[in-house]
Amino acid sequence: MKVAIACDHGGFELKQEILGLLKDMNVEFEDFGSYDSCAVDYPDYAFKVSESVAAGQFDRGILICGTGIGISIAANKVKGIRCALVHDLFSAKATREHNDSNVLAMGGRVIGPGLAREIVSVWLTTEFMGAHHTARIEKISKYENA
Repeated sequence: MKVAIACDHGGFELKQEILGLLKDMNVEFEDFGSYDSCAVDYPDYAFKVSESVAAGQFDRGILICGTGIGISIAANKVKGIRCALVHDLFSAKATREHNDSNVLAMGGRVIGPGLAREIVSVWLTTEFMGAHHTARIEKISKYENA
């Protein structure tokens, strides 16, 4: 699995923690920035990661800003992206099983590093269930392509 990851200034510290987790899990990744905690615009990073996932260059993406809200909104503007804002383990699992989310968003000012590591681990290791969930994903794609 190949993962694209990025953050804005509000998510920089948490991203550093997640980079360590990805290394520990032997997950191939590319860090699209931000590379420090200086103020930047989250849409720039959301678009970079989401476009690379939508183009098939990466299997999944992880985005982090202060709350996760802005960066997830921006990510979901990219055709083919199903970005889920997650701050608990149940949602991390459910969004993979039911929604086949391909981008995960989290808030660096909302959750701590321990929970964030657990969320990422669950999200990366949970498979899409398919079955009746596939038809729902197809409805979203059809609407998006109309």
